[in-house]
Amino acid sequence: MERAFASGTNGGMAHGFPGAPPRWTSSRKDGIGTAYNTASTLWYTLSHGIVNEVYYPTVDRPQIRDLQFLVTDGAFVHEERRDLHHSLSFFDEGEAPGYTIVSFDPEGRYRLVKEVMGDPHLPTLLIRVRLEGDPDLLSRLRLFVFVEPHLDVGGLSNNLRVFSRSGKTGLEGWKNGIWMALGATIPFRRLSCGYVGASDPLTDLLRHRTLQWSFSQALDGNVAGAGELEVDGSQEFTVALSFGTGEHGAITTLFQSLGIVYLEQKGRFQEQWRRATEKILPLEAHAGDGGRLYRISHNIIRCHEDKLYPGAIIASQSIPWGEVHDDRAGLGGYHLVWTRDLCHSATGLLALGDSESPYRALVYLAASQLPDGGFHQNFWVDGAPYWTGIQLDGVAHPIILAWRLFQENGLKAFDPWPMVRQGAAYLVRHGPSTQQDRWEEARGYSPSTLAVMIAALVVAGLWAGKNGESEEGSFFLDYADFLESHVDDWTTTRSGTLVPGISRHYVRILPTEAGDPSPEEDVDRLWLDIANRPPGTPYRFPARDIVDGGFLELVRYGVRKADDPLVVDSVRVCDKILRFETPMGPCFRRYNHDGYGQRPDGGPFEGWGQGRGWPLLTGERGHYELAMGRDPVPYLRAMEGFATSGGLIPEQVWDEPDLARSDCRIGRATGAANPLVWAHAEYIRLLRSAHEGRVFDRVEPVAERYQGGGSRKNLEIWKFNRQVRSVRPGQILRILALAPFRLRYTLDGWKTIEEGEGRWLSRIGCAFLDIPVPFSGVGAVLFTFFWTESQRWEGRDFSVGVAGA
Repeated sequence: MERAFASGTNGGMAHGFPGAPPRWTSSRKDGIGTAYNTASTLWYTLSHGIVNEVYYPTVDRPQIRDLQFLVTDGAFVHEERRDLHHSLSFFDEGEAPGYTIVSFDPEGRYRLVKEVMGDPHLPTLLIRVRLEGDPDLLSRLRLFVFVEPHLDVGGLSNNLRVFSRSGKTGLEGWKNGIWMALGATIPFRRLSCGYVGASDPLTDLLRHRTLQWSFSQALDGNVAGAGELEVDGSQEFTVALSFGTGEHGAITTLFQSLGIVYLEQKGRFQEQWRRATEKILPLEAHAGDGGRLYRISHNIIRCHEDKLYPGAIIASQSIPWGEVHDDRAGLGGYHLVWTRDLCHSATGLLALGDSESPYRALVYLAASQLPDGGFHQNFWVDGAPYWTGIQLDGVAHPIILAWRLFQENGLKAFDPWPMVRQGAAYLVRHGPSTQQDRWEEARGYSPSTLAVMIAALVVAGLWAGKNGESEEGSFFLDYADFLESHVDDWTTTRSGTLVPGISRHYVRILPTEAGDPSPEEDVDRLWLDIANRPPGTPYRFPARDIVDGGFLELVRYGVRKADDPLVVDSVRVCDKILRFETPMGPCFRRYNHDGYGQRPDGGPFEGWGQGRGWPLLTGERGHYELAMGRDPVPYLRAMEGFATSGGLIPEQVWDEPDLARSDCRIGRATGAANPLVWAHAEYIRLLRSAHEGRVFDRVEPVAERYQGGGSRKNLEIWKFNRQVRSVRPGQILRILALAPFRLRYTLDGWKTIEEGEGRWLSRIGCAFLDIPVPFSGVGAVLFTFFWTESQRWEGRDFSVGVAGA
């Protein structure tokens, strides 16, 4: 193998198989990027001055852990990530996600200047490099490019070897059909592969102050490789990392990318993104930074959309606290699709004037919907499930997104009504208790989930009428009314103790037991188990004493007025319990006693921790302030302040005084996900809301229905997964089932028997019968079912008491 092995004395297989146990990399990203063109199926993240993840061929598949440079003069060895200081800037102040990174020697002797971007047409990462410093020192410095492949989303069972093709050398890696190739526009003096922690080039350099080993391959383990570059003083050159589905594809792509002049590549990259950003609405007047974070937020959402599965937007290109996670194959982290997060992201793009991307998201969601109308809790972009919990807000949000696009005339020739109908029917069948609330940690009756369900069912009901399905439309509207009439009773404590003088306020959730068909619906009698609590500390609390800001969604979507006394008191409670001030502005924790976050000593979340502030909640509160007729600008400024120097809004920020010898600084990102795409979408929506002077997410038909004082059915619903215990005199008791039935019932203890045929709605798979309950003289409604399809009786009676009888 030509030059690659000429100076090596250890050619062949590296020693130290299989290498150290692999870990993921830090979630504290400084930059996120991709080329705008869909032909370039590669994404990259930056952290600690280096490229620390590259995704290919889809946005959810990280393929490397680190790509960095190593510098030595024979006396010192500098690892770029750990030993140098860094500054990061954009090519065009956020117009395009291409970056300039300057890595400084702490003693000021030299600096490494890099430009990082994606090839505008191929799956290649391009790094333009220049080493600057004193000429005498530069003549002695030796520069290495170092890569740790974690192909096919895992650090185990990777393969790496030196290649030589047409007089050019480099490194190639492969696993499960995914291939990568690393090369440069200048030659390598030598190349080596090894097992991490045993024979890899970084270990070699730290031990020997030179690259003493030259192994040609390291197979089936946790591997890394490096190449020493023939740098002549401060010359500029390009390093490229390319991917393909085979060896030939990866190397061909590498040669194609390196064969085009870098400045030509950069010009195309910038022009592609410039055309995209020119189309967004001019909302900069309401920003405090001239619109920088607005432009970056637009790019961040786009950089999280897949190119092979258009419309698939993942939650974040990160794994929270990834550096402490075992790098087992298939670990999803946040680079998965959540329907809730995707809909928030799509709505953020809609808010900046783009209807094309939300349209793609809606079509993608329709293709991802399960046959029963639901969605997996989260899933890979190809639709394969990761977790399979039921989140009813994740079923409701796509319905609202479809309605927004319908109102914007953004549906093209696509008809989402079948998806909407199936989703609305799913909400009726499975609600009102959600298996998981929006924080994915508790089941029950959640104010935030109920708010989204109500809004979704209202628009589904109206849409059904427009599609000639009036019975189904009335059915959905009735169910929305039923939920709206109960939301305060279900999710409000009447004996709260958190704030003196406020005994009635919304709680986080009314918890229900899994599988309980007749749950207790008085939150003051229930206890809530909280996940992720520190060992040896209480985890069970009175449900009345756990609060979050989820009730603000009732205002956002128009279910409640902002100045509703119950809402106002609940805001006061949340301010007392969850709000904290930072130099950037106010921030809010998810709920009290939360255990998901950085530990008190600044350590990473590993099964337990302490919940910290979430910038997206600052945005939600800003929307409430606007709905109240107050100024949302302080909340916009706070969100801008929480962003990193690269313009990334994190999932969580530190909420206490700075820790000594730690990067935990108040108002700054913790080791949780960074960025969180949902947070960027929230910022855009708040900016649009401030621009228009109204809450952008407000669903007008919902507000008209519940704030306009219109008449609605006085309805109580009994169904098998929620067997209501009592009904008030004068109400309508609706008996609902998922198969055709005939009901035999009595209002006087079977002295008089009545029968009625349930109205079967075949399009949504529900049957119902309404029983008017007299204002007096009835102690209970007794009934049983005759199932008409199987021609059999249920074989048991059911009873619903009449309150006050």
